[in-house]
Amino acid sequence: MREPGFETLCAHAGEDPQRFSGAVIPPIFQNSLFVAPDVESFLVRGHRHPDAYDYTRVANPTTDILEAKLAALERTEAARCFASGMAAAVAAILHGVRAGDHVVAVETAYGPTRNFLSGYLERFQVAVTFVEGSDPQQFADALRPNTRVFYLESPSSMVFHLQDFAAVTGMARERGILTIADNSWASPYFQNPTALGVDLVLHSATKYLGGHSDIVAGVVAGPKERLRAIKDQEGSLLGSILDPFAAWLMLRGLRTLPIRMERHQSSALTIARYLEAHPRVARVHHPGLPSHPQHALARRQLRGTSGLFSVEFAERDQRRAFAMINRLRYFGLGVSWGGFESLIVPMLFPSGNWGARLHIGLETVEDLQEDLENALKG
Repeated sequence: MREPGFETLCAHAGEDPQRFSGAVIPPIFQNSLFVAPDVESFLVRGHRHPDAYDYTRVANPTTDILEAKLAALERTEAARCFASGMAAAVAAILHGVRAGDHVVAVETAYGPTRNFLSGYLERFQVAVTFVEGSDPQQFADALRPNTRVFYLESPSSMVFHLQDFAAVTGMARERGILTIADNSWASPYFQNPTALGVDLVLHSATKYLGGHSDIVAGVVAGPKERLRAIKDQEGSLLGSILDPFAAWLMLRGLRTLPIRMERHQSSALTIARYLEAHPRVARVHHPGLPSHPQHALARRQLRGTSGLFSVEFAERDQRRAFAMINRLRYFGLGVSWGGFESLIVPMLFPSGNWGARLHIGLETVEDLQEDLENALKG
């Protein structure tokens, strides 16, 4: 019997309508606690009987359905949801380190994650070395006897560098190093890092997994034993749980994830190709373009590309760059991405060029292209 396809998993994984009187949409268990019928049942629940709930900080039926679905989509044994992508990243990192350990991380990882690695972890005597990451040898060169974690993000934020997961995780496995990968950019629809040897995969589920810009959430997925430890320790003790209503909203969003990702991919490639040919654009950073220096790796490692990329303008005049962005009609000036709406954020590249990170939403692509053309020609 063949394995269910991705779209089928989005619709059915983790769900049993007969548990809830045949309801095709699971109910929201919007409550903080669950009472027991007797002392014997109460004591059993303290040992987490699979069919018993006691407190939503530990588990909740709505969130359990979501976690089962996310584990199926990432092709892992288990998943744990958190109140934000940062909470998920922090939980995964803290799971892998102790005082005196060393982490090797991608230097262009998501900004707040990098800040946590480079600053906050110092108080626990955890050292971090940042590498560009496009060459696996960079991880080998950064190794120390106390290295315990490789932190990956492929493609990485802003400049969209890729890491060769198979090569890096093979090196890590030989040395007993935990590998963690942020898969928010690709979503499980376009990439499954654990299939390439990654131990733990995480998402800012605020982005494509939610898809409607109405929740803040995160998830860590991986082997059952590791996820049980994360659930009992970093999950329950730090208390950054996903609210049941937010879990229900994400369940709703996941049902359309495949068709949304196809549209994001198609529209973003159309816009990226248009911008790459524009005389006022110096460079487009998009792994789906043949001009990307790691395009061959992207074709081998990814099943597709999402709606997020960056562009360098051909001039270094900040005032003119900002004026172009301000002329846009359909692109909101905002820090997040992954929702239905197109967004833009200005940025200064190492080349000295001003440019922007763009998220291409679900609007009519011709309207977005016309909007950019009007802004660029000013």
